[in-house]
Amino acid sequence: MPDQRRTAREVLALVTDDGSFTELPSSARESRTDGPLGWQGYDASRARAAERTGEEESVVCGTATVGGTRAVLIAFEFGFLGGSLGERTGDRLEGAYAHAREHRLPVVPLIATGGSRMQEGMVALTQLQRVARQSALTRAAGLPQIAVLRDPTTGGGWATLGAGADVVLALPGVQVGFAGSRVRPPGADPAAYTAEAQLTAGAADAVVRPQDLKGTLGRWLRLLSGTDDRTSPSPSPSPSPSPIHGPTPDPAPVPAALGSTDLPATGWAAVQRARSPERPRAHAYLDAYFTTRVHLSGDRCGGTDPDGILCGFGEHHGRTVAFAAQTGTGTRPAGYRTAARLIRLADRLGVPVLTLVDTPGAANDAEAERQGAGAAIAEVFGAVAGARVPVTTLVIGEGGSGGALALAAPDNTWATPDSYFSVIAPELAAAILKRPQEEIENTADQLRIRPQDLVELGVIRGIVEDSGREGDPAISPPPP
Repeated sequence: MPDQRRTAREVLALVTDDGSFTELPSSARESRTDGPLGWQGYDASRARAAERTGEEESVVCGTATVGGTRAVLIAFEFGFLGGSLGERTGDRLEGAYAHAREHRLPVVPLIATGGSRMQEGMVALTQLQRVARQSALTRAAGLPQIAVLRDPTTGGGWATLGAGADVVLALPGVQVGFAGSRVRPPGADPAAYTAEAQLTAGAADAVVRPQDLKGTLGRWLRLLSGTDDRTSPSPSPSPSPSPIHGPTPDPAPVPAALGSTDLPATGWAAVQRARSPERPRAHAYLDAYFTTRVHLSGDRCGGTDPDGILCGFGEHHGRTVAFAAQTGTGTRPAGYRTAARLIRLADRLGVPVLTLVDTPGAANDAEAERQGAGAAIAEVFGAVAGARVPVTTLVIGEGGSGGALALAAPDNTWATPDSYFSVIAPELAAAILKRPQEEIENTADQLRIRPQDLVELGVIRGIVEDSGREGDPAISPPPP
């Protein structure tokens, strides 16, 4: 058993600021003797659970601050009938979500449950529909939901409150899976039902040590809460209102260039500079741009692409900005799906998005095709096109074909001097045209892929330079 099997009150004390927790009132539902099924001995079981734990139900709901940010917290008490969900549990969860929407607060489920309460049969199982409905209403209201997976997180609790959250954090070594330990197939690998396995499979964003949980959760809450820009000056003309967030937030400022400031003389020179191992990559730009940041991980479809793209939220000059940054390799389908997930979440929360383009192109091996490369890239095109919040793009290296363009904001894409953007790599263009190898450089020139060419063609808005002041780059405007 992992060390993290704390009581509901203990886990609340672990993550909340001292003295800030206030329990929400709950009304006791009248029910027939031994519950809706008349399960013999059920009332006695509940009474023993209450005496043993000091709780009246399997969840404790209330409000508190975590690192200074107020939230609604839902803490499961596993000692009360295995943290199972029953009809009265559903009442408490519904009340907690309603309170969150009424007071515009994020929701943090601290989950430790074995699933639905079998003594209440299908009545208990239908509580999952109530939970899903409340989660959907809260999502539609533009409020974040950040789940913390404790031991165990199984059954319907995982399939609704856990996996259905916007961000999923997990404690090390805890049991996580739809199937609990007593209902799995014989011989099933227990390692597949762990927090670490869910992280690898793209179903969780991070595994966090107990001593780091309060700080990590606090950063997530601060970055995802109160992030609309209604107090900032609106650009002129006034933006059209968003149905959830009110005025559209200002775009993310364009990052300053970190590499060369002189423009490439030829197309092939642009390619060589963009491919140089000495050129700054995504990590350098993110480090320079954000004072703090947190990372999303996984596409929620079984995959991750940590080597191909970095996604998350960061703080830039006191504002929250979402980011999706390619790392210079061929982006895989899971990477595109993770980026689409990030953009959709930012859009719901009213957070502007910054994308950094740097890829020779989408991964095009057979495995990438089996993983749905085309559909994954289409998701990103759709997410960018449908975003109500502004998306800002900076090309920091290679801009290889549609795999790069998917992340580029129409009419709001910029480039650094050591980058290029091309319909196809010059080598591949020469091969398709049946040109000899010595014609590759001329082909690069014909494609007009230099930053200055892209400005003249109207493909990008301008070229970003380093002005020497962090976050305030000089920009070469498009020609008149």
